[in-house]
Parts: sequence; C-alpha cells; structure tokens
Amino acid sequence: MIRPFVNTIILFILLVFLQVFIFNSIQFSNLINPYFYVIYILLLPFETPGWILLVSSFFLGFTIDSFSNTLGLHASACTFMAVIRPSVLKWFSPRDGYEPGTLPRLSYYGFGWFMKYTILLVFAHHFVIFFLEIFRLSDFFFTLSRTIFSTIFTSAIIILSQFFVFRK
Repeated sequence: MIRPFVNTIILFILLVFLQVFIFNSIQFSNLINPYFYVIYILLLPFETPGWILLVSSFFLGFTIDSFSNTLGLHASACTFMAVIRPSVLKWFSPRDGYEPGTLPRLSYYGFGWFMKYTILLVFAHHFVIFFLEIFRLSDFFFTLSRTIFSTIFTSAIIILSQFFVFRK
C-alpha cells in the first residue's frame, strides 16, 4: 500500500528534476520545447480518484512553474490535461474495459493504444501552454505548428521511455 505511493513521489521528484535541469534547456529554433514531465500524469493508475489526479497534476505544474518562472502556465496546462484524461481513457478503452491492477503503459495495452493516448493528451497540454504563453490569435499558425512539432518530439521521448525505463 505504501510502496506505490513512495514510487509515485520519487517519480514526481525525478521528473521535475529532469524537466528543470535537462529538458528546459532543449529548444530547436523556438519550434520544439519538450515537456517530458507530463508522463507523470499519463502514467498515473486508472483507479486514481479524480480529485487526486487534479491536485497532483496542478501541483506538478505549479512546481515546474516555480522553477521556470512561468506564472501558472504549466499548472493550468497540467490541470487541463488531468480534466480531460478520464474522457480520453474512456474514449480509447478496450471493449472489455481496463483490467484491474494494470497501468496505462505500452506494455499493458500495446503500441497503438499508448501512442494515441499519449499524442492526444500531450497535444492538449502543449496547445494550452503555448496558446496561453502567446495569448493572441495573430500568431495562430506559428503557435499551432509549435504545438504539433513539440507534441511529436515529446511523445517520441515518452514512447521511447516506455521501452527503456517503464517496462513491465
């Protein structure tokens, strides 16, 4: 009972550290900004109560905001991601539903399922964060292209991590 909780806290701290000290330094011509830390929200168990999902996602975003000096951009994007996650899980659920005790990982539900799940939620996160950052429609197509390229890059890193780090 206590072990999954401790593992989740360790994952939280590790992802914040990686995002702040490594991934925030990666930028390709202002088009690609990887936000790998969102894997925390993606990998939370199916049975996570809604209020824990929302609070932990907000706290994750707030922590990243604190280190990045971004005034709530990450907190709002993570909270939005947490709000739509149950609907996305329902939308992509297998015919028989999710098996108890499984996690939303590539090793449990396959590459196709995990790729669709990841890309949709990462796109939603990036869309919110980049449009709140710009906060004008005059740069709509640039911001949309930035969202798409960053989503592809972030999703690729997340999917690769499933093969090397988050195995069964």
